[in-house]
Amino acid sequence: MRPTFPDILWSGNEKGPRILGINPWITDFAAFNVWSRPVGLLACLDMLRNGGASIALMDCLDPTWDGIAWPKPGKYGTGRYPKEELELPDALLDMDRRYSRYGLPREVVREALAAITPAPDAIMVSSIMTYWYPGALDILEIAAELWPDVPRVLGGTYATLCTDHARAHAKADLIMQGPLEGMTNWDAVWNLLSQPVPRLPDNAGLSLALDLYNDPVYAPVLGSRGCPFSCEYCASHALYPNFTQGEPGAILTSIIAEYDRGVRDFAFYDDALLVNPDRWLWPVLDGIEAHGLDLRLHTPNAMHVRRLSPDVCRRLKRAGLTTVRLGLETTDFDNRNDVKLTRKEWEDGAQNLLEAGFDLDDIGVYILFGLPGQDLDNVEQAVRHVRSFGFRPHLAHYTPIPGSPMFGEACQASPYPLAEEPLCQNNSIWPCVPGGFNWDKARQWKGLLQGK
Repeated sequence: MRPTFPDILWSGNEKGPRILGINPWITDFAAFNVWSRPVGLLACLDMLRNGGASIALMDCLDPTWDGIAWPKPGKYGTGRYPKEELELPDALLDMDRRYSRYGLPREVVREALAAITPAPDAIMVSSIMTYWYPGALDILEIAAELWPDVPRVLGGTYATLCTDHARAHAKADLIMQGPLEGMTNWDAVWNLLSQPVPRLPDNAGLSLALDLYNDPVYAPVLGSRGCPFSCEYCASHALYPNFTQGEPGAILTSIIAEYDRGVRDFAFYDDALLVNPDRWLWPVLDGIEAHGLDLRLHTPNAMHVRRLSPDVCRRLKRAGLTTVRLGLETTDFDNRNDVKLTRKEWEDGAQNLLEAGFDLDDIGVYILFGLPGQDLDNVEQAVRHVRSFGFRPHLAHYTPIPGSPMFGEACQASPYPLAEEPLCQNNSIWPCVPGGFNWDKARQWKGLLQGK
């Protein structure tokens, strides 16, 4: 069967500039869809539409193409991507692993782009992980071939944190650092289009163009951007210098709109979900209950355990929270790299979840693995500690992120050129673990996580 791409949905001012957003493929050793959406790109497109543009989306990770063999969905809408094996990049030739392009077939995507008429007035490409940049560069190459005179914008994590590398390698007319709602970026995009600069829309950066997806089975919820904390391994402040929270009415309206389209699984994309919950979270959860929405909520980004009071846990449970992820990081409570968490706070939070009625099978706990100079015996202790509660431990493999306070230390500890080659920032190669990735060690850790 010949693959068929759903019609490109152009939305907005028909007389305004036509801006096509593209979410490129993932290029990696492994990839799994955990309610994945390019929220940064969707926020940009929503802002541009409110500014007078006509917008459309090409998501290379979207499973709504007919004729594409997509792996069977997993639990609650998660699952695997189709993949095509690629040659290992030069920087990763020493890896004994298969490297692939995940998502829709490249040539099918190119055909679908070539069929767009008339041509867009601008292309906006996202870049989510720094070491996934090959997919972004590839889609920019395709866009340059198809529409050589159409301006191309590259934004997102790679563009922001590896700007010099992007300027040297990307076929883009604008490398956008930071969020579009920053006035410099907002002006630059409209100037690139030779258009008057409109006023920045209300709720900029927190409203998402989710309606661009055909027949979605899940949707993100974005109640805030940025994070008020300063963990040494995190680059949140480099990506979003401010911590802003949205309006509960707008967030609830978005949830209801997606629910009416058939969506039942919603994933919070917030880095600090439980900070100032009175500001938006509690009104939104109350609205979900008041409207009788039978849905499932998920927290893949992890919640702060110290804020899991009995009342908080009960509220979350009543509203439909199903997949619970906690950020424990380590049980070495006297030497933590993140916001202080005491043993008592951890144990109380865990107990409060159980008393609120959460299913053990749906509670996972992230433990940091592979930090520069980390004692891996402490990681093993943390895994055993988490399993003693009946929770499922997950190793959160350390990614050396430019812009994070720990990045300099990571560069000193790693044998890879982390600062020069973003491919080497891939957590799959264990870049700061002595000896790097090792299949025997990987199998040992997997067995430990499974309690074997």
